[in-house]
Amino acid sequence: MSYTGKTHVGGPAQVHELTRLTISKLAVGPMDNNCYLLRCRETGEQLLIDAAAEPERILDLIGPDGLTTIVTTHAHPDHWGALAEVRKQTGATSVAHEADAEHLAELVNRTVVDGDTITVGQVALRVIHLVGHTPGSIALLYDDPMGQPHLFTGDCLFPGGVGKTWSPEDFDTLLAGVKERIFDSLPDETWVYPGHGNDTTVGTERPSLTEWEARRW
Repeated sequence: MSYTGKTHVGGPAQVHELTRLTISKLAVGPMDNNCYLLRCRETGEQLLIDAAAEPERILDLIGPDGLTTIVTTHAHPDHWGALAEVRKQTGATSVAHEADAEHLAELVNRTVVDGDTITVGQVALRVIHLVGHTPGSIALLYDDPMGQPHLFTGDCLFPGGVGKTWSPEDFDTLLAGVKERIFDSLPDETWVYPGHGNDTTVGTERPSLTEWEARRW
């Protein structure tokens, strides 16, 4: 089955096969969160982005080969509701940005900042810090040397707009960060995997930037 990025809670994972990485997208929980399991095709090592909910389904997706790392994109509870159980069952290292880690307390083993690298086997993911949705929201960039870039944006960028903010200042900060670190830095073919809903690309969203700025959300 070809990858479409369209999932639904209770349904199967969608699997995106890249040359060096396999990406499995699973929708979980009452807020229809996306979890992403990344598997290095060279080593078999696995990394999970957002242990959001339904730990039993996430653990089934992980399977018998285990899990090395769990990255939490930000500290809103719907993105880490299954973190404690998945971490307990797998022994994986839990990673979050230092500005959000305090809200996750003892659930975080390692903190990161903008520009840091997180690895899964032979594959490197670059941390992009985007302030506004939360102080420590991050995106993860896999700049595939065999194809287009792949960007996991948490709740900072969706089809149709940036993530929710709670003040004009936060909106300005998030939009400025998204413009500078995504739209001004990455090509149109960059595949975007958001924290909820369907995938998109940088090129699909780029023409709407002025509209987002005018409407203020």
